[in-house]
Amino acid sequence: MIHSVDKEDLLIGISACLLGEKVRFDASNKPSTFCIKEFSNHVTYKSFCPEVAIGLPIPRPTIRLIKKDDVIHVSRPDGSGDVTQALQLYGEKVAKATKDLSGYIFCAKSPSCGMERVKVYNPEGHALPSNGIGAFAKVIMEANPLLPCEENGRLNDMVLRENFVARVFAYKHWQNLIATGLTKHKLTTFHSKYKYTVMSHDLIAYKDLGRLLARADMPLADMADEYILGLMTALKIKATRKKHANTLAHIQGYFSQHLKANERQELCDQIDAYREGLVPLVVPLTLIKHYLLQYPKDYLTNQSYLAPYPDALRLRYSY
Repeated sequence: MIHSVDKEDLLIGISACLLGEKVRFDASNKPSTFCIKEFSNHVTYKSFCPEVAIGLPIPRPTIRLIKKDDVIHVSRPDGSGDVTQALQLYGEKVAKATKDLSGYIFCAKSPSCGMERVKVYNPEGHALPSNGIGAFAKVIMEANPLLPCEENGRLNDMVLRENFVARVFAYKHWQNLIATGLTKHKLTTFHSKYKYTVMSHDLIAYKDLGRLLARADMPLADMADEYILGLMTALKIKATRKKHANTLAHIQGYFSQHLKANERQELCDQIDAYREGLVPLVVPLTLIKHYLLQYPKDYLTNQSYLAPYPDALRLRYSY
């Protein structure tokens, strides 16, 4: 199956507190059930606590994002103990040493690890709009804009969880492709496998990526860079029921000459039921996979859309 990746080879960066390590400012942790009990069965973690790594003790005084003269610093609430540069330098060190990561899970709301919407204050201690980014997380994300990143809190949303996991496996497949040596044939084959995945996220990107690969005037390395940026950007867009239903309808077309009238109607009914929110995605997909066993289609069998990650994660059972 296309999702097949050895656990030891799929490396995910993660905030240490999410794995239960008591490294927070008050010597506590923030264990993530999904990360510890579910996702860990399919990935290997590399844990980081930037605050401890730069020498802050456990326990330690709290730090926060403080905006002064349009510059955001990370320090104690009274402005002392500025660790902005230390966190940034550590972020640069980690970014250089972890090019093998296929994803990163940050601790939400943290002034060092928060991915978005971190609280920001003025020097007088008054809250400003919560639009900050943790100093360490910002460096990691800017150093590799392709890297799938998510926060622990957002992973409680099943749609966002599924989106993140799918991006992780797609990115790992890309890393494996590059590691074997890039060729135009390999790039075209990779895109062929991800066509319906892209369609379920962004129809415009689906068309744009196809046109990109059809160009004959672009060096292969440049084409690959533009392709993977377009793919990972498209996959960030949430796949809605409408988009999924449209994709399922396209796949259904492959069986039009094989199915009996009642079978075609059953599949149509299940796709419509999914579109209307009456059944989860796994229902029409299971029927499609059943017909695929009866009427094998190599092109469909190789589609990442049908098996983007291990079924054991059960991510398509709840939406």
